[in-house]
Amino acid sequence: MLRLRKILLSDYLYLSIVIFTLLVTIYRLCIPLESNYNESDTTFTGIIEKIIIKDDKVTIYIKNKETIIGTYYLNRLNYSNLKLGDKVRINGLFKLPTSNTTEYLFNYQKYLKRRKIFYLVEISSLKKIKNNNKLYYYLKQKLINRLNYNAYLYTFILGDKTYLDSSVKRSYQSNGISHLFAISGMHITLLVSIINKLLKRLKINEFNLFLITSTVLIIYLLLVGLSPSILRAVLFYIIFSINTIKYFYIKPTNLFLIVMSISLLINPNYIYDIGYLYSYSISFVLIKMSNLLKDNNYIKTIFKTSIISLLVSIPITLYNFYEINILSIFYNLLFVPLVSLIIFPMSLLVVIIKPLLPMYNLLILGLEELSLFFSKISFGKLIFKRLPIYIYVIYFLLVIVYLYKPKKVFIYLYFCLLLIHYIIPYFDYSDYMMALDVGQGDSILIHSNNKSILIDTGGTYNEGVIFYNTIGPTLKSKGIKKLDCLILSHGDYDHIGEASILIENYRVEKVVFNCGSYNYLEKGLIKLLKKNNIKYYTCIKELNINGTKLYFLQTKEYSNENDNSNVVYTELNGYKFMFMGDASNITEKEIMNKYNLQDIDVLKVGHHGSNTSSSRDFINKMNPKYSIISVGKKNRYGHPNKEVLDVLKNSKIYRTDEYGSIMFKIKNNKLQIETCAP
Repeated sequence: MLRLRKILLSDYLYLSIVIFTLLVTIYRLCIPLESNYNESDTTFTGIIEKIIIKDDKVTIYIKNKETIIGTYYLNRLNYSNLKLGDKVRINGLFKLPTSNTTEYLFNYQKYLKRRKIFYLVEISSLKKIKNNNKLYYYLKQKLINRLNYNAYLYTFILGDKTYLDSSVKRSYQSNGISHLFAISGMHITLLVSIINKLLKRLKINEFNLFLITSTVLIIYLLLVGLSPSILRAVLFYIIFSINTIKYFYIKPTNLFLIVMSISLLINPNYIYDIGYLYSYSISFVLIKMSNLLKDNNYIKTIFKTSIISLLVSIPITLYNFYEINILSIFYNLLFVPLVSLIIFPMSLLVVIIKPLLPMYNLLILGLEELSLFFSKISFGKLIFKRLPIYIYVIYFLLVIVYLYKPKKVFIYLYFCLLLIHYIIPYFDYSDYMMALDVGQGDSILIHSNNKSILIDTGGTYNEGVIFYNTIGPTLKSKGIKKLDCLILSHGDYDHIGEASILIENYRVEKVVFNCGSYNYLEKGLIKLLKKNNIKYYTCIKELNINGTKLYFLQTKEYSNENDNSNVVYTELNGYKFMFMGDASNITEKEIMNKYNLQDIDVLKVGHHGSNTSSSRDFINKMNPKYSIISVGKKNRYGHPNKEVLDVLKNSKIYRTDEYGSIMFKIKNNKLQIETCAP
C-alpha cells in the first residue's frame, strides 16, 4: 500500500499519462473520418436524438450508423408528435455542410465532422416507424417538456444555448462573460452542495453520500450530453472525492491531469473544441494559483480570478475571435455573482416551482439589458491581427513557465508579446484587394498605405448575418481597427444592406454615396451617420486616402439606380483595378467615351455578371486580365449570364460562388492570387 501511495504521489506518473494520452490522441486524429452515406442517398432511418423548433423551422438530429441533421418547415410538413427516441424514416436531399469561404472564418463542415456528422438533409417526407421505448430518451424528453423551450432554462439546465437571442449571445461574448452560460464547475459545485445538504439530513455516511451524488451527476451528465466543460466538472468531482475519501493525497493539479487525459480518451476531437480549451487551460491555472486566490473577500476573489482567466484565455480568444475586451474583468464583478448566486439557483427552482417563472423572466430581462448596454461600450475592445499559430503557443509557454518558475520576467515578456501583437497592424503597408464572398451581393476590401477602404457591404433580409459572420471577423483577422472609407456603389440592398450594422459596430471615418436621388435605405443610413458624427459625401470625382487615389468614373444622374452606380478606378503599386458596382451598358458607354482606359489588371464585373452589363465593346476595350464576379451560389437570377462569361473568356474569371473570397495581393511587385474555395 505504501508503495502504491508513493507511486501515486509521483509527478512523473501524471506527466507520463498526459504524454501517452496526447500521443494516442494524435494517432486517433490522424485516422480519417468517413461517412457511411453519400450525396446521392435520399433515405435515412434512425433514432431522434435532438429536436430544435425555432421560428417555423424544425431541426432534428437522427442517429443510426452516424448522426445526420435534418430540417423542415412547419408550413410544409407538420409533425407535432415527434419525441426523442422515436424511430423515423426520412426522405430528402442529402448535402454537405458549408465550409468557410473566407480565410480564418468558422468552418461549419469541419465543426460537424469532428462530431461525426457528415450530412445535412432537407426533409421532403418523414414517417414515424416506432415510438420511443428507452428510459434515457423518456427522461430527457420529460425534462425538455418541463423547460418548455425557455431559452435560459435550456441554457442553465441543459447547457444548450440554441434558443438564446443571437444579439444577446453576441453581447455576452463581447463582454467576456459567455463562460457563465456553459455548465461548468460553478454549476456542478452548486448542484453538489444542494444534494449534499439534502442527504446529510438523512445522516448518510460519507462514502454512500459520494456514491449517490456521483450517480446523480453521471445521470445528469448523460442527459445534457458530454460537453467538455461539464464532463471536466463531473470527472473532477468524482476523482477529487475518491482522493479525499481514500486519503491518496494526490495533488489537485495531478488530479486535473487525470481528468484531462480521460476526457481526451473519451473523445480526441475535444482538443479542437474552444470550450474545452477555455475550460481546461483556465481551470488548470486557477488550481495551480489557488493560494493566490484565497481571500475572505468574495469580490476580491472574483476580481483576481477574472484577471487570471483573461490572461490565460487571451491566446485562445485572439486565435479564434481576434478581439479581447479588457473591461470584462470588471463586468465579471457584476455578472458572476448575479448568475452564480441568483439566476442559476433560481433556474433550478423554476423547473420545480413553475409559478416563479414570471419573476425569473424579469431577472433575465435585466441580465440581457445590462449585457446589451455594456456591449455598446467600445472602450476596452482591442483588435489583434491573426498571426501564425506558434505565436499563440508562445503565449501559453510563458504562462506555463511562470506557473512553475514564478518570476516577473515571464509576465513582462507576456505583456511585451501582447503589445507587439497589438501594434503590428500599424506597420502593415501591404497592398491587397479582397473580394469577400457575401453571397448574392458585393463587398470589396482594399488595403494600401496602411489604410483600409470597403466598397459595399452586401446584404440579406436576415440583417446582420453578413457583417457578424463575414465582414466583421475578416476585418478583425486582418488587424483592421477602423475603416478609413466606406464607399457605397448604390442603394440596392445587396450592396448597402449591412451598412447600418457596420456603422453601429465598427469605426468608420467617412462614407461616400453615388450620384442621384436617395432611396429609403440611403436616407436611413444618412440619419445614422449624422447621429454618429460621421462625414459623408455624394457624387464625388476623386478621393485621396494617404496616397491611394480613387477615381469615381460615373458622375451623371440617371433615373435608374444601377445606372447611377459608382464606378471606382484605382491603382495599387502600378496594377489597375476597376470596380463596376451594378453599372449598366449605358454607364459603360459613357466611361468609354470619357476616359482612355484599357488593359485593366483586375475588373470587378458589373451587376454580378448580368447581361445588362459587360458589353462586348466595353470588355474588349478594358481587356481585363482577371475578372471577378461576386455572385451567390445557385442564385434565383441565373447570374452570371452565359453570354457575359463568353465575353469574358479571354480573362481569368474568379467567381465567389466557386472560389469563395478572392485575394489579390501585391508582393515584390508581383500580383499573387489566393482563394478560399468552399
